[in-house]
Parts: sequence; structure tokens; C-alpha cells
Amino acid sequence: MPESRLLIGPLLRRVVGTRATVWVETDAPAVVTVRTPGAAGGTATTFSAYDHHYALVVVEGLTPDSVTPYEVLVDDELVWPTPDDPYPASVIRTRATDDREQPVRLTFGSCRETTQHATTRRLPPDALDAYARRSIASGDPTDLPDLLVLLGDQVYADNTSPTVKRLLKRRRRRPEDAPVDQVVSFDEYTKLYLESWRDPEIRWLLSTTPSVMIFDDHEIIDDWNTSAAWRADMRRQPWWAERIGSGLASYWVYQHLGNLSPDEIAADPVYTEVIAAGDATEVLREFGSRVDTESDVAHDPERWRAVQYPWSYALDLGRTRLVMLDTRCSRVVQPGSRAMLPGGEWSWFVDQAHGDYDHLVVGSSLPWLLPPGIHHVEAWNERLADSARPWVAGLGEKLRRALDLEHWAAFHRSFTALGEVFARLGSGRRNEPGDRVGAGPAYPAPASISVLGGDVHHSYVARASFADPAVRTPVHQLTCSPIHNQVPAGMRPLMRLGWAAGPASATRALARSAGVRRPNVRWRKLAGPYFGNAVATLTHRGRAAEVTIEGTSSEGHLRPVAHHRLTG
Repeated sequence: MPESRLLIGPLLRRVVGTRATVWVETDAPAVVTVRTPGAAGGTATTFSAYDHHYALVVVEGLTPDSVTPYEVLVDDELVWPTPDDPYPASVIRTRATDDREQPVRLTFGSCRETTQHATTRRLPPDALDAYARRSIASGDPTDLPDLLVLLGDQVYADNTSPTVKRLLKRRRRRPEDAPVDQVVSFDEYTKLYLESWRDPEIRWLLSTTPSVMIFDDHEIIDDWNTSAAWRADMRRQPWWAERIGSGLASYWVYQHLGNLSPDEIAADPVYTEVIAAGDATEVLREFGSRVDTESDVAHDPERWRAVQYPWSYALDLGRTRLVMLDTRCSRVVQPGSRAMLPGGEWSWFVDQAHGDYDHLVVGSSLPWLLPPGIHHVEAWNERLADSARPWVAGLGEKLRRALDLEHWAAFHRSFTALGEVFARLGSGRRNEPGDRVGAGPAYPAPASISVLGGDVHHSYVARASFADPAVRTPVHQLTCSPIHNQVPAGMRPLMRLGWAAGPASATRALARSAGVRRPNVRWRKLAGPYFGNAVATLTHRGRAAEVTIEGTSSEGHLRPVAHHRLTG
């Protein structure tokens, strides 16, 4: 039973009704089969790209409301589970045919460096690893969440481990051709995923827990798409074209493909091309280069549609709707018209945000609500960077990059528009044609609206409030970061001060002096900030919602550090 045939995986990605998708990477072209004790199963032939081989198997015929163990075969040889596997069986759990009364649990977090980084940086224990070990000890698959939501920086292309650095050192002939400690090629990207997802406990967790993902900047490089000037500077680097193309192509293969339901996979034009090509290297090379141009043309609807690929996606679990937003690849970065999402994608989001559900969850790698003191600094900086005076704009751009001022607050038009959508949904009012947030039928106000975020390397819960008394739905920012990283100790006092009334008032006055209008929403912290490694779980039962953030102890065990009821 040569386990080496299976390089990475299996990753259980989506479970939809009586079907599921299982993703694997193999060591050579092969036929991959997922087999269960009953009639359910599926088979797929691998596709190849850059001399690597992948399969996404659609498992059909599962029984509703069941827990089904499965095995993986490569060319009819059993490769999963391994003969000496000490872990519980990998299973596929389905929900009831009518799952409206079933609870929904989403476990989420962001920013996970591999465990190898801890050997050089003395990072606190990995929270996802601790979560996996606790689940293994439990042995009860019903203790696992319905969905694992990973909010960015699943791998670090620009901050590699000692093992990857040694590989890169052997490959780099001249430092000016490529960074000596950063990945550039598709093959080098594969080493990041191999290192991260073959961690034994993580591998088991991903094999038995459905997962969805979205990128943030470190899948590509720090500050990815922060501004048009940044993009122009990066294009002057001789290695950048390969880096961005490889980064987006590898993200599509390793992360995004599994975000899609079986029906969405069948309809995806890139997947159709990849499967038809046999060797999809050129298909993915062209794809990676093309979609990188989204930000260049995002302000022009016609040109944007010609190159756009929908990285954002939506799904329903019971009475919960999750809408995951791409806040990186297709940003509008032109000064004076910055936006997190181009117009066409914003319209898609508004359509998805309206519907018949009890709870809306918006996933964004970047938090919508930051500590107010930091929010106002970012809004102020955006006005500086958009100044008509070159020296002021240049200073604003330098500060934007140096201080990572690129969250929703630094795309203030999008920040305001998102608040308007939430206020409209939370009031249950009908949208009329011509409304800024879009038109559509009226639905009852949801029981809760939660924005999941990561990136900022600390965790907190914040409650938004609106001037309109008709907004009845509680709206919260739930930020959980990092899973395995840390914020420098010297920055922690500043992040705490960001929540204090005095500093927030001072930075608000600074923003006002630059012409920034008062935000259309106010918010206050309910829990945190917590600076350790953590994972969080959002639970919906009926129309009730609650969140728990768990941090790691020095011994590597999870303990609750925050719990908050979001409704009632």
C-alpha cells in the first residue's frame, strides 16, 4: 500500500446534499477512486500542470444525515488510510434532506505559518494543530464543525520556512533574478502546500472536515494590490510576472477549486479547459497572467468582464448563508475611485446578500471593522494618497505601504457601502430600482449578520450600531487571527489603544481634517483583543447565534478566551 502515491490529501472540500468533493495530489498520472462501505463513491482521472498531478473526485450516492467512512485508491491501490494510521477514520458527514432545523457550526481563522517556522521564530503553539489533536482524542465526528473557513494566508510565499529556504538557495543562480528566500515558480509554490498540509494532524483534520478558503496577501506577497503605484513598482521586478501568475494558478488548483460545489465545478470554464488539455500548464499559465490584470481594468466594466474570474463565492448550510469575498485580486486601485470590489462583483454580492435565510455570514480576509483609532488613520491616509498634490500623494503612498493601511477603512467608499447593505438587510426593507444597494424582493430581517475577518494577528468581537432605529438585526465583526503566527510585542499596546475613546477621537479629528466624513456606522468592542494563536467557532441554532474564540496554552491545548452571544 504505497502511501507515497498520494502526495497531498485527501482534502474533503464541499459536502452538498448527497454529494461531496475530495481533492488529492498524486505522484504521477492516475485514476483516483473514493470508496465507501456502501454504494456511494466516485472516480476521477488526474489532470496535470507543471509536472504535478491532481484530481477532484465527486462522491455520489451518500445517505442524508449520515456519517460515512471512506478510503482513497490510486490506480486501484489503497493509499488512504495508511496501514499504520493511528487516527480515527476519515468520514463524510451529510446533513438531513431538510436541514433547516439543524444547527450550523463554522470554525474559522487565518494566518497559519507551518510548524517549521516555530523552530526559528519561537511561535506560540499552532491553534489548528491543537484543534485537530483535540478532535482526534474525541473520536466523535459529530464534534467537528460543519465547515472549516480559512480566511487567508494559508501559505506564506514571502516568508518561507528554513526547509524551503534551503531549496531556494540551491535554485537561485543570481539574487537579482528572484528573491533568495521567496517562492516564484509554480513548482516552488507546491512545496509550501506540501509542507503545510502534510502535517499529520492537519492532514487528518482536512480529510474529515469540509473546508472553504480565500486568499489574502501572503499567498502572493505582502501588500498585494494595495495601490496602482504598488502594482507599477512590482511589474518592474524581473521575477514578478512569473510570481503572480504562478501564485494565482497554484491558488486555483490547491485552494479555490475545492471551494466550488459539484455543479459549479462542472460549469467552471477554467476547469473545463484544464480537463480537456491533458497537460494544463499553458492553460494555467495564461489564466494566472490574465486574471492578474483585473485590478488594472476594474474601474472599466467592459474591460473587467473580459478578464474577470469569480474568486468570490456563496453557499448555504441550513438557514445560514456564507458569502466569501475576494478583497485582493480585483480591487479597484486607481486613486480617487478605490474600491474593494469592482462594480460587477459588488452587484453579485448584493444579490447574494439578499435571500431567504436566518443568518448572513460575510467572509473577508480583511476585517470590515478595525479598532476605531486605526480605522480613522486608514481613512485619513486614503485621502492623502488621493491628493492632487504629488508630494502629499507620495507621502500617503509611503505611509500606506509602511504601515499596511489597506483594510476596508482605506477603501472608504466600500466600507460605507457595506454598512448600507447591512442596514438595509437589518431593517427588512424592500430594495427599489435605483437604490444604491441594489434592487430585489423583500425578505424578513435576518436574525444575525456576522463579518468574519483575519489578517491583523489578533482576535476580537465588535458590535456595529446604526443611526436608523429600524435596523433590528445585530451586526458583528468577528476577527480571529492568527492561527499560527504572532504580532510583534511592541505593536500590541497600539492595537489596544486603537479601541480607547481618547486616541479614537484624536484620529477621527485627523481624518476629519482631511475631509473624511463621519462613518455611517459606529462600533464597540465586546471581547478582546486577544494576541495569541486562536481558532473561533460561530454557531447558529434556530435564530440564535454565538461565537467562541479559543487560544492555545503554552502546552498546546485550546482554552476559551472569549465567548459572546450575538443574538437575544
